[in-house]
Amino acid sequence: MLRRWLAGAIAFAIALGAIATFSLMHPAPAWAEDYNEQDLTGVDFSGQDLTSASFNRATLRDSDMSHANLAGVSLFGAILERTNLEGADLRFSTLDKARFLQTNLKNALLEGAYAFNAKFRGANIEGADFTDAFLREDDQAQLCAIATGTNPVTGRDTRDTLYCDEL
Repeated sequence: MLRRWLAGAIAFAIALGAIATFSLMHPAPAWAEDYNEQDLTGVDFSGQDLTSASFNRATLRDSDMSHANLAGVSLFGAILERTNLEGADLRFSTLDKARFLQTNLKNALLEGAYAFNAKFRGANIEGADFTDAFLREDDQAQLCAIATGTNPVTGRDTRDTLYCDEL
């Protein structure tokens, strides 16, 4: 009887060890982070994959999101004042009513982004790619007035992606 119990206990311990080892080698996928309406002033998100996160109406003043993957992320109504988004991937993201005040968007990818009613006052857009971004015409004209550079990833001129010559 004791021998059978001991054999079962050993088998259980081995199984538990195998599960623990497998879990360490294959971590569970990250769940979507909900940062909606949070004050994230000064937070460092640089280089992170945030594709499943949501930042609706979040305050991201002075935060670092440089080189972060934000593709498809919602930043609806977010305050991105003095936020570093250099080289960030914002393709197909929702930027409606976001405020990019004095924000660094150098070399950012905004292809297909929905940025209607977004404000870009004082933003650095050198090398940013706005291909097929949905912008209000007056915002587009404001951005064309300061558009310079070529995006290092896509090779597209910022002015061309904003269709500045067609205004």
